[in-house]
Amino acid sequence: MSAGFRFRDFVPEESTEKGFDSLFKIFMQLVTITSGDVGEALSWLNELDKQYGLTDDGYGMGDFIEDLKKKGYIDENEQEPGSFNITAKSEQTIRKSALEEIFGKLKKSGQGNHRTPHTGQGDEQSTDMREFRFGDSLDQISMTESIRNAQLNHGMDGDNFMLTEGDLEVRENEHKSQTSTVLMIDISHSMILYGEDRITPAKKVAMALAELVKQKYPKDFLDVIVFGNDAWQIEVKELPYLQVGPYHTNTVAGLELALDLLRKRKTPNKQIFMITDGKPTCLKEAGGYYKNSFGLDRKVVNKTLNLAASARRIKVPITTFMIADDPYLRRFVEEFTEVNQGKAYYSSLKGLGHMIFEDYKRNRRKNV
Repeated sequence: MSAGFRFRDFVPEESTEKGFDSLFKIFMQLVTITSGDVGEALSWLNELDKQYGLTDDGYGMGDFIEDLKKKGYIDENEQEPGSFNITAKSEQTIRKSALEEIFGKLKKSGQGNHRTPHTGQGDEQSTDMREFRFGDSLDQISMTESIRNAQLNHGMDGDNFMLTEGDLEVRENEHKSQTSTVLMIDISHSMILYGEDRITPAKKVAMALAELVKQKYPKDFLDVIVFGNDAWQIEVKELPYLQVGPYHTNTVAGLELALDLLRKRKTPNKQIFMITDGKPTCLKEAGGYYKNSFGLDRKVVNKTLNLAASARRIKVPITTFMIADDPYLRRFVEEFTEVNQGKAYYSSLKGLGHMIFEDYKRNRRKNV
């Protein structure tokens, strides 16, 4: 019997996937805004449903909640019956969504790193060619180019073919460097003042950067710290739950912790990204906290500038992303940047992620 195919009429299966997908995208945004509060996110989603008709008789909000549980995005809170928590699967989905929203869909590739200006026996082939030099490995020789050179230089005489050392061409390799980055996020009270939610975009940027490092630069290190009255390190999985507190801005504590983390990393390239919307207003002293929110306190500023200088001495550039445009704050950031010899961007919340992404890719130095 000969092999063949059997055809029949195609009957599409009834599916609720379209309804789920459309609701799920909105739900993921709401969970990020509510810092992981599933109940509050679902309440907002219900209100949006009433206003815009997101569901219909075929697929309702109850169906969506059941699908969230079946697909492993939420589970019931054992301590509070009737309430839900997001799962690790949701946390990862939020990070991926942030990456796509802020940086666009990145093409999958193998293990990537930041290219440097140094060439030689590196990790990845470039398009640059040069003459063969003693010490070059055989796998660096471009046979196509070398044979072409031999034909041009010596010609073809019957079955005789001559290839000399002078005909050999080598394809340059680009070194790839490991980078250690500390991302500092300001969680002082001003990040939600004046009716503007600044902490949600900052969280999204942090989650997108974390996912970018994981996908494109798996050899790199990314540490995330938050700073208010104090500074502490957080895990990437904690980012969706991050909230602003009733804090002042202790930039000194954040920088001290960032530099401590980077000293432990044995990578050639180290850098600090700092997202903030305000001036440093707080220091921790033996007797408690020194605070002054009125203007730029010289005592606080001087200690902040001293840390900028310390980072410069150990070759750690600080890139400040300032999401405020007050003239006197700009002058402080300019002074801070000059002392550190780093960079500063004065960004709207809309352009924040793109600038951080571009700056991260631009890091191509290698210390040798």
